[in-house]
Amino acid sequence: MRATFRLLTRSSWKGPYIVPLPIQAAAVGSRIPPIKTQARSCTILPNFVGLNFLVHNGKTYVPVHITEDMVGYKLGEFSPTRKPHVNGKVMQQKKKNK
Repeated sequence: MRATFRLLTRSSWKGPYIVPLPIQAAAVGSRIPPIKTQARSCTILPNFVGLNFLVHNGKTYVPVHITEDMVGYKLGEFSPTRKPHVNGKVMQQKKKNK
């Protein structure tokens, strides 16, 4: 498990922060619907691998597919809460092209 900034601030004797999520075992051939959550500070566990989450970013729910590389991170690290910066010149060029 990779030590993230949030994990370093928590005592090791407390363990990872986990929110009880409604995770069900999938029947053979069926598709599990994505799990909708606002718990951005929940640590990703190994049993989450392969599941789809809808993580709230403050405005909308961002789809996140969990892989093995994500174990130990927080759910909120994969749903950005801020828009990327766009330079003013780029915006002017977009307006001219319309």
